[in-house]
Formats: sequence, structure tokens, C-alpha cells
Amino acid sequence: MTHPEEKVQDQPALRELTDDPASRKKFLKLMGGGVAGASAFSLFLAACGGGDEETAGTTATTAPAETEAAAADGDLKIVNYALTLEYLEADFYAKVIESGLFSGASLELIKVIGDHEQQHVDALLGTAKTLGEHAAKPETTFPLDSADSVLELAATVENLGAAAYLGQAGAIKNKEILAAAIAIHTVEARHAAALNILTGKSPTPDGAFAAPLSMEQVLPKVKPFIVS
Repeated sequence: MTHPEEKVQDQPALRELTDDPASRKKFLKLMGGGVAGASAFSLFLAACGGGDEETAGTTATTAPAETEAAAADGDLKIVNYALTLEYLEADFYAKVIESGLFSGASLELIKVIGDHEQQHVDALLGTAKTLGEHAAKPETTFPLDSADSVLELAATVENLGAAAYLGQAGAIKNKEILAAAIAIHTVEARHAAALNILTGKSPTPDGAFAAPLSMEQVLPKVKPFIVS
């Protein structure tokens, strides 16, 4: 018989929330509760690749139990991955502000987004420190040739960030870290929508459901911005 603590350790937080009514109730309360919260959770689970045959009235097979240390190591890897992306975003906006390419309302928007990204850095850095060794801040470089090209790059970066968070949600073990990741993902998606509109694109380029991206897909796209 599987010990209850082992069941918690051997599955991502999304699966635990799906299988455990108490955990799901607590999580839905964080999301606003009611039908809207339940619908949002169902859509988010589907977008992250959860659900389907495992949730269609069947009980998922319990995999060999991971230790708490192994689960924490997995979450630390994801947190440091997110922290690295946030380092890049925060540094990007800081350099854009210093470039003098923007003024007025556009500059104020960039400052607001940049402040959000720095807050994400601070939050993720604190979380990483509680789990283990945090990722080092990389040295960055960005093409800041014109206001139009910078806005295009900003939209690309924000859409990439939103997709990156969504791509990792299904692998996060700790519910508190999952909740924080969703909170950051939501803000990244709003940044992306605003910048998409400014650059003449659809605020929802993937349609009704956002498309996740894996680490393997994201890291090559940000590598050009990191100085070796």
C-alpha cells in the first residue's frame, strides 16, 4: 500500500490537485473559487498536457516514490530556469530605459513592465535560495537599434516567457511554487498582449488556448542574448 506522503511526492502539483479534493479546493480558492475558478483550472490543466485519460474517472498508477529531496531538486531546476529568463527580461528593460529610445507613455509602459520583471527576479531568487543554490545572473546583450525593433523584441521576449512558464507548470511538484508560477505566467501573458497590440499583432496569437514551450525549445531562443 502506498503511503499518503509517497503519493504526494511522486507526482507533479497539477496531478495532486486533480486527484486530491482537499488540495484542489484550496487551490481553487486561490484562483477565486466557484465555477470560474474550476473552469480556469480545467483549462490550465488541459493546456499543460494534464487530464485526458488520467482524469476521466480513472485512478492514475502510482510511480515509484521520489524522495522529498528529489522533488525539491526538480522544482529548483524549474525555479532557476525561470529566474534566468527573468534576469534576462529585467536586464533587457533596464537597458531599453537607458537607451533613450523611448519617451512619454511608451517609456512609462516600459518602466512598469521592467519593474514587474525585477519583482519576479526578487521573488524567484528568494524561492531558489530556500530550495538550494540559485542561478547566477548572466551578462546580457540586446540589439537596441530602434524603437520599433525594440518593441518587436520585447513582444517576442514576453510571449516566450509566458510560453515557458506554461511549459513547466505540469512538472512542478510544490503547490505553492505552482501558484507563484501561474501568477507570474499571467502577468507575462498580459505584458505580451499589450506589446502584441503595440506591434500590430493579435493579443492572443495562439487563439483561445496558449501554447506551452519546453526548456529545449526556449533556451536556444534566449542564448543569443547571453554573453558567453
